[in-house]
Amino acid sequence: MTGLPVPVPDVSVRVRLNVGACGPYAHIVAHFEPPGADGGLELLSAVPQARLPREYLPALRTGLLEGLAGVDAAVLITDGTFHEVDSCELGYRIAGAQAGRAALIGAGLLPPEEAGALRWASWPGRPSGPAAVERRGAGGR
Repeated sequence: MTGLPVPVPDVSVRVRLNVGACGPYAHIVAHFEPPGADGGLELLSAVPQARLPREYLPALRTGLLEGLAGVDAAVLITDGTFHEVDSCELGYRIAGAQAGRAALIGAGLLPPEEAGALRWASWPGRPSGPAAVERRGAGGR
């Protein structure tokens, strides 16, 4: 396995599958760093439980592992929210996967064109342009 080579701060993901109706909802803001000496995925949350219940962290971790695709990283969740009715494990798994992919793009481990496939993710320096807009669709991120 390889490690994330550079920090990728302020990756924000807000999953809203059915805007205006019930559906999985998740919101996180994550700061990605190169891994510690032990490697692997280190996940810490600095978000109060009232804003992001700990029950969603295992699903978030699963999504991050999927999105990072074997790349080691230290991840600090700096913000997040949930919805009493619409939040579920699926939403946080999707959020984790999108955040992980965004970190790989932000670190230069995936081509910038891959950003267009990340419907709900944003980060400083996110590539934009016709290809990204076309893949996201008219609904935006």
